[in-house]
Amino acid sequence: MRLVPTQLSEAELGLRADVRAFLDERLVPGTYRVGLGLAGDSDPAFSRDLGARGWLGMSLPVEYGGGGRSAVERLIVVEELLARGAPVGYHWIADRQSGPNIAAFGTEAQKSEFLPGIARGELSFAIGMSEPDSGSDLASVRSRAERVDGGWLVNGTKIWTTGATHATHIIALLRTSPDRHEGLTQFIIDAGSPGITISPIEFIDGSADFCEVSFVDVFVPADRLLGAEGRGWSQNTAELALERGGVDRWMSVMPLLEDWARRLGVDGDDGHSAFAQQEMLGSIVARAWSFRQMALSIARMVDHGQSPVAEAALVKEMATRFEQECVARMAAHFPGMPRLHSEDAREALLAEAILVSPSWTIRGGTNEILRSIIGKDLKNDRG
Repeated sequence: MRLVPTQLSEAELGLRADVRAFLDERLVPGTYRVGLGLAGDSDPAFSRDLGARGWLGMSLPVEYGGGGRSAVERLIVVEELLARGAPVGYHWIADRQSGPNIAAFGTEAQKSEFLPGIARGELSFAIGMSEPDSGSDLASVRSRAERVDGGWLVNGTKIWTTGATHATHIIALLRTSPDRHEGLTQFIIDAGSPGITISPIEFIDGSADFCEVSFVDVFVPADRLLGAEGRGWSQNTAELALERGGVDRWMSVMPLLEDWARRLGVDGDDGHSAFAQQEMLGSIVARAWSFRQMALSIARMVDHGQSPVAEAALVKEMATRFEQECVARMAAHFPGMPRLHSEDAREALLAEAILVSPSWTIRGGTNEILRSIIGKDLKNDRG
């Protein structure tokens, strides 16, 4: 495992300036609800605006409507979006992982059908991985796809399926044979197919972005099998590297942190000296910059054709704990208990972060699973 230091080029810095200028005009403070990273609001119009500027599907092949650009360039766009708490919910999963997954393993027909719509911000994808009785043991999923004339019949239940209520499609990991790993296959399923029931799961903060998805005799045409039958486990593993190693794993709290940094020493004495405040802020900035450099290095690895699974697991494990620590520190400096329904948008957002931040070290793989991946990689490095 090795993360090589890297910097942005002049052209990449120019892209960042362009994105910042667009967001200054498009996301005027007070005109949208600031979100916590990838949990930002779902706004199809905003997603289409990004697509029109070529800032969705950036790394997808040009011949399928993508930008043919680098993972680093996509990181730059995503970083600016998350810093604003932008409404990225509608396109997030499709842009981050479903599009690249289809580009890597899909048929020509699948690429032609789905990738242009993803790049335009018109299609929204959800990921059907977790199940009620599987916990972190993804290989134990029991939802199954059985061969029938012309395709497959799907039965089972998925849970914690982010954004399923507004998704146009679901990429589901399903069991096609009893073999633990080689019996798993991925399918692209229309979210509106007969037999699918999507039930939002209300969180403690009142949001309901996570869903339970039930499949009862859902017919999936044969041409919607993604990749090779029995290769779902390896495809899913590659997909998780895209999910775990990005800047979204340390930037969920960035809009709050920026506001908190501006207010330190301004809103009155909170029991901490100016020096202690500056020292604490310096520590947070240094760690955030380190995670940013790690995520940038991983993006460079992807651009060089590598599959940084363990490196992505390392970033996700460390960075989501960092996010939780930041929330705890901001809460400790807040006068009183933040109110979820406060008229002060920042207070309400802090209250939301306090309630939902425990999930950040669970979604995308628990810390225990990630440490296992990291440990195995280190063991292999030592021979």
